[in-house]
Amino acid sequence: MEISVDQFETYVDGLDHSEDLAFDSEGILWAGGELGQVYRIPEKGRVEEVTCVGGFCLGLTFSATDELYICNAKLGCVIKVQKNGKSNLFAESVGSHKLKLPNYGVFDSSGNLYVSDSGDWAKSSGCIVRFDSRGRGKVFLEGPQPFPNGLALSADEHFLFVAQSHTDDVLQIEIREDGSAGDREVYATGLERVPDGLAFDAAGNLYVSCYASDNIFRVSPEREVRLLAYDRAGTTLARPTNMAFGGPGGDELYVANLGRWHISRVKLGIKGQPLANQRK
Repeated sequence: MEISVDQFETYVDGLDHSEDLAFDSEGILWAGGELGQVYRIPEKGRVEEVTCVGGFCLGLTFSATDELYICNAKLGCVIKVQKNGKSNLFAESVGSHKLKLPNYGVFDSSGNLYVSDSGDWAKSSGCIVRFDSRGRGKVFLEGPQPFPNGLALSADEHFLFVAQSHTDDVLQIEIREDGSAGDREVYATGLERVPDGLAFDAAGNLYVSCYASDNIFRVSPEREVRLLAYDRAGTTLARPTNMAFGGPGGDELYVANLGRWHISRVKLGIKGQPLANQRK
C-alpha cells in the first residue's frame, strides 16, 4: 500500500450519498445526490444545493464549454444542467437503443461525449454510447458488456478506458479517426472488488476506485497494478465510487463515497490529467 488512509481528510460532509463529482473550469467542485440533488462546493466544508433534477445522479462531467452533464440512473437519461440550476433533457435514447442505466460520461476536446450504459446489475447487458458535438448519438461499443462503469480518455484521446465492475478489470478501446471503436483489450486486471471510477494523472497513471472493497488502485503506464490506499473500517473511503483531481495545484485527489455523506481528499503531489473543460 502506497499511502495510509489517515492521509485523507474530509473535504465536505452532509451530502446525500454522492456517487460522483467533477470540477468546473474555475476549479469549483460539483457533486450529485441520490435523490437528484446537484451540489456546488465552492470551498472546504461549504455546500450549496443548486437544483434537484429527481431520480439518482450518477456520473457528472463538464463539456469544453463548461456545461454540466449528469447521468441519471432512475430516470434512464442524461441531463444537462446550467450553473444557474436550469436543466433540460439531453438524451434518453440512441437510435433504437433506450438508455437503461446511464452511469458515467466523459467528453473529448472535440465535443464528443462517451457514456457508459451499464445495463442490468445481475447481467452482462451493458454498452457504450457516443454523442457527437451536435448531440447525435450512436452505439459505440455493442453489448453485452460486464457492467461498464467509469470512463477515462487517454491524454491523446486515442483510447477510451472502461471500468468493468463485474469482471474486476479495465478495458482499453481504440478510438478510430472516424469515431468508431477499434481494437480492444483488457488493460488491467485484479482490481478487486467492483471497480467503479477512473482518473488519470499527468504522468499516465490510472487510478481505479473500487466500490466493494473500500480501496483505490494505481495502474502505471507499464500496467503494473499497485494498491494505493485501503480503508479497513470503510469510513474515510466508504464505498468509493468516482474520483477527480483538483485543488490549487491540481495535485489533490477527491473521492466520492457512496456509502456515507462526505467527499474525501488527499494530496498526491502529482497533477491530474486535464479534462476537456480544463485545457487552455
